[in-house]
Amino acid sequence: MSTPAPATSDGLLVIRYLGLRAYETIWQAMRDFTDARDPETPDELWLLQHPAIYTLGQAGRWEHLLDAGGIPALKVDRGGQVTYHGPGQLIAYLLLDLKRAGLGIKGLVHLLETAVMELLAAHGITAQVRPDAPGVYVAGAKIASLGLRVRRHCSYHGVALNVDLDLEPFSRINPCGYPGLAVTRLVDLGVALSLDRLAEELAARLAARLGRAAMLPT
Repeated sequence: MSTPAPATSDGLLVIRYLGLRAYETIWQAMRDFTDARDPETPDELWLLQHPAIYTLGQAGRWEHLLDAGGIPALKVDRGGQVTYHGPGQLIAYLLLDLKRAGLGIKGLVHLLETAVMELLAAHGITAQVRPDAPGVYVAGAKIASLGLRVRRHCSYHGVALNVDLDLEPFSRINPCGYPGLAVTRLVDLGVALSLDRLAEELAARLAARLGRAAMLPT
C-alpha cells in the first residue's frame, strides 16, 4: 500500500477501498506514499474505517481528552484538535498533489466540505460549514470532521463522515477543541445506506470536483 501506483495521466484518481484498518498502519502508509511519490504519480483516494481511537492534531491539547475510557489516544501530524474514529465512520484520505491540482489548503478544505455537503444534499439533508471551525454541520451538530497535512506540496489525511458509528465516545472529549459541541450521524438523520454505498458516492463526488476520472487499482 505504501508504494505509489505506476505513473499515469494526472487526469486520473486512483480509488482504494480498504475496509477496516488500524489507524497507525494507514497513517504510516500515507507518509510513505507521500515520501515516495514523484510529479508523475497519480493522486489517490483511500476509503476505509478505523477501529476505535482518539487522535489529536499537531496543536491538539490533551486537556480536551476528558476521559479516554480505555480507548487508545494518539498524537498525529494532521491539523486540528481531538476527534474520535470508530467503526461506522467513513474515512476519506485524499493523497493529492496540490501544485498539480492548482489548489491551496483553503481550496482543498472547501473541496472536501463541498463534496460532503453535496452527498448529504443528495439524500435530503441540508448541511452547512462554519468559518471558525472546519467541518460539515447539520443544524449545528457536526457530522464530518476535517484534518489535513501537507508535505512536499502534497496532502494526506482528509475527512471523516459519521455514518452509523457509536457517538458515545464523543461525549468524553471536547470535539475538535469545542466543549459541548454536538455531533450527529447519518443514520439518525434518516439515511440508512451502507457505508460501502456511501463510500462509492463520496468517491464519485470528489473525483468530479477534482475533474478526474476515477480508477480502481489493477
